Amino acid sequence: MTDAAELLARTKELLAAHPPASTDRTDFLKARFDAGLAWVHYPKGLGGLGAPRTLQAVVDAELTAAGAPDNDPRRIGIGLGMAAPTILKYGSDELKQRFLRPLWVGEEVWCQLFSEPGAGSDLAALGTRAVRDGDDWTVNGQKVWTSSAHVARWAILIARTDPDLPKHRGITYFICDMSDPGVEVRPLRQITGEAEFNEVFLTDVRIPDAHRLGEIGEGWKVAQTTLMNERVSIGGSRIPREGGMIGPIAQTWRERPDLRTHDLHQRLLTLWVDAEVARLAGERLRQQLAAGQPGPEGSGMKLAFARLNQEISGLEVELRGEEGLLYDDWTMRRPELVDFTGRDAGYRYLRSKGNSIEGGTSEVLLNIVAERVLGLPSEPRNDKDVAWKDLAR
Repeated sequence: MTDAAELLARTKELLAAHPPASTDRTDFLKARFDAGLAWVHYPKGLGGLGAPRTLQAVVDAELTAAGAPDNDPRRIGIGLGMAAPTILKYGSDELKQRFLRPLWVGEEVWCQLFSEPGAGSDLAALGTRAVRDGDDWTVNGQKVWTSSAHVARWAILIARTDPDLPKHRGITYFICDMSDPGVEVRPLRQITGEAEFNEVFLTDVRIPDAHRLGEIGEGWKVAQTTLMNERVSIGGSRIPREGGMIGPIAQTWRERPDLRTHDLHQRLLTLWVDAEVARLAGERLRQQLAAGQPGPEGSGMKLAFARLNQEISGLEVELRGEEGLLYDDWTMRRPELVDFTGRDAGYRYLRSKGNSIEGGTSEVLLNIVAERVLGLPSEPRNDKDVAWKDLAR
């Protein structure tokens, strides 16, 4: 079993062989991956050493202190948080070797082709079709709310392969080449003025069967791995005290005593405590992850993340008064990364409105917490045993 001392020694060897100050950034990241220090809990040869997940902090702290570059996780978050764990669990050896290294290094950006105009909250009702054609599949359909599709090289995709089965059972999971000529990406301009989201049209897109993850018809099971990891990556990321949305408003409170009132003070204290509780709960969740796969607890973290972001950003706008109504730039742009806390207070307030939709709506996550964490009875569902093609649409 690899321990902390061995990881520290390996990290020092990496730094000695590839000094960050004189080594090309990409070359350093590749060397880190090859040394097993990318994801220490992944298997050897795939960026890890089979070490306990909790020991990643030992490597990260040493590299940060040495000024080593990171892989810009905000830009490649979908690949790191969703595609990688799914490929690791369900991909063939060839797929793991092909995709994990360039994914982690950041040479290839990923996006997620799940939601559809008629299948958002009810994802299992999706209608994008994949039809077998020899060693390939031909895919036709439309996806929506696809973050980073405009810069993505690859996508994780679920499509219906058997419309005669109930909606949860006739789905298959694929890796889609976003450079295929049948893939069309159109921007969706948001309330912030940006278009980080997109709609994606798939017309006779060819996907080799070798790019299938999991068995045919078992895409829903594979997708659960992606979704659980997605909610953890959104709501349970490691942040320092006063990190995230609470940081800017706390700084404004300290620097602008002229804006303070007793009522705002009490509300800020309540939200500060809530944010700290959520942060510590996230630490506990990551310790649980070290022992296995993420569970429904990640849905609770994502719920708290959305609620806190919306309440804190709303209070920040109120605290700033007339200044809070200002907005820096409405120019249409297509950012390469998602930044929940960047720019000004107005941006944070508007962008946070999407937090209760993306990564699973809060309403769906409340059901997951109720049924899978609290053990409450499931909602009545009369479509579970009905063929997808017979469902009303």
